[in-house]
Amino acid sequence: MKQIIYKALRGTKDILPSETLLWQKLEEKARNIFSRYQYKEIRTPIIEEMKLFVRSVGETTDIVQKEMFSFKDRGGREICLRPEATASCVRAYLENNVDLSEPMAKFYYLGPMFRAERPQKGRLREFHQIGVEVLGAESYLVDAEVISLLVELLRDFGLESFLLKLNSLGCVLDKKAISERYREILFKKKERLCLLCQERLERNVLRILDCKEAKCRKVVTELPSTLELICTECKKHFQSLEEILSSLGIDYELEPRMVRGIDYYTRTVFELVSEALGSQDALAAGGRYDNLIESLGGPSRGAVGFALGMERVILALKKTGRLNWIEKSPEVFLITLGEEAGRVGFLLLENLRRKGISIDMDYTDKSLKAKMRRADRIKAKFVLIIGEEEIKRGEYLLRTMATGEQTFLKKETIIEDLLNRLVSNIK
Repeated sequence: MKQIIYKALRGTKDILPSETLLWQKLEEKARNIFSRYQYKEIRTPIIEEMKLFVRSVGETTDIVQKEMFSFKDRGGREICLRPEATASCVRAYLENNVDLSEPMAKFYYLGPMFRAERPQKGRLREFHQIGVEVLGAESYLVDAEVISLLVELLRDFGLESFLLKLNSLGCVLDKKAISERYREILFKKKERLCLLCQERLERNVLRILDCKEAKCRKVVTELPSTLELICTECKKHFQSLEEILSSLGIDYELEPRMVRGIDYYTRTVFELVSEALGSQDALAAGGRYDNLIESLGGPSRGAVGFALGMERVILALKKTGRLNWIEKSPEVFLITLGEEAGRVGFLLLENLRRKGISIDMDYTDKSLKAKMRRADRIKAKFVLIIGEEEIKRGEYLLRTMATGEQTFLKKETIIEDLLNRLVSNIK
């Protein structure tokens, strides 16, 4: 019995070849949709200065206070692994003067994020997100575009059963007024709150709306809706968004006390949730952050975006059985018998790959029967067999695995014949 000396760190996970095809397919679908919407990929560093997130995410948020992986580098700077990507995208937007060359930038990203929280189903300490950021846009129509893109993305992944939850936190002045109103009400109910939320009353009262404790959630339902407390202009922005979403046929549910766990959000906030995930039901979330660019030293410009959790999407796909579009098998599996056949087969293999054919071969000395079993196990469409007899004849044996039909293909025309058969098989 082997002794395993090293293991992956708690909260991290190896993504093995049996899983990576699914990840690649989802990423490919995402890139295709982003291209259609004219979003461009941005790749920011995994490590950043910690103060970037303290300033943007919020000093009193759980992310900054409890969940960041931070350390000091050799120069004494405080560094952290990025807990989210929005602040990094805004930093890159300003540092590289994109704000000067593009009045509105449309970014997308794919990659790992890190939070030192208790690992849970669908959210490990290293987790992966696909997200978009539109920087330099105030119109409610951009909110609608981002939400529409997210809905289409999930549907293209194969998910149909999900719910869009929608709310508005209003502008910065509205958020301040809402916080003061909530604090006034909740101080009278302080003894009904958990100890952590009693502390939040002083530091950041809106974080109480995120608490998962049953008694705190009950108290939160007694608060007035944020939609009742926002200013006229913000109400108009939100109502316009509601109308355009309805015109697009996108169903949603108002969640009038929903906030996000990050302080930079203003106006529109949203979540897409799935019953397939149980209590941790969020597939994706996002919203508008109209003051973040200015707070990080840039011009006063609006912005909106979302982030989607890859692990949670994959978990939902598995729970709902919607993975039948994943193709795992090679088009052709090559079996060679003997040393000379191995050399001839390998040269043919490389030529076929250069023609775009998905093909693999068995490099072992196992029997024909054993190699055929492997071809069946990996669900190859065709098996091409080359042995001494086939080399002498100048014809190679092709077996159609679905029907068992066998035919000989001349070596001079085998590439053309195989390409024609693969095209016919697709049709």
